[in-house]
Amino acid sequence: MNVFLDFEASSLFDQSFPVEVAWVFQDGRSESHLIRPAPEWTDWDDASQAIHGISRETLASEGESHDIVAARMVEALSEHDLFASAPSSDGKWLSVLLRGAGLPRHALRLRDTDEALRATATEILRAVLPKARLDEEVRALVSAANAGKETHPAHRALADAQGEYDTWCRLRQAARELAARQLAAHSGGA
Repeated sequence: MNVFLDFEASSLFDQSFPVEVAWVFQDGRSESHLIRPAPEWTDWDDASQAIHGISRETLASEGESHDIVAARMVEALSEHDLFASAPSSDGKWLSVLLRGAGLPRHALRLRDTDEALRATATEILRAVLPKARLDEEVRALVSAANAGKETHPAHRALADAQGEYDTWCRLRQAARELAARQLAAHSGGA
């Protein structure tokens, strides 16, 4: 099953660490976790805090231990395809979280959400479009779905993961509508 994931972090610097993670399954189920930092995670940027609005004090008082969050992610997500809008950055924070909990850094892998969009559109359309037209229509659907994204992300993990899920849902619906039109045209319908 596809899962759309997002992290918020202490900064955008090399020593940054994850402060929040959330994911949304393709069936709409979701989870969100504030992450209490490991003792060795000390990097902090007030500018990043101003963007996501999560303070160090909030993490200390409301966050779950980093190792518990990492274990939950492995438990909940291991058998699924994980996607993020920024897999390089989110993958870095995923790796920091997993390593900080003593887990293999590749226990979970992230890919770009656009891969999920292309795969979904292709799966829906491959039976109703000729190969010559399939790639063109998939590109157009992915472009249209991405154009419908919120231009200013919320910079909270659950809202941003939900935004990726919503983009995928828009693409899936548009692909289904195109497939239905193609089937109707080939069967002599409207």
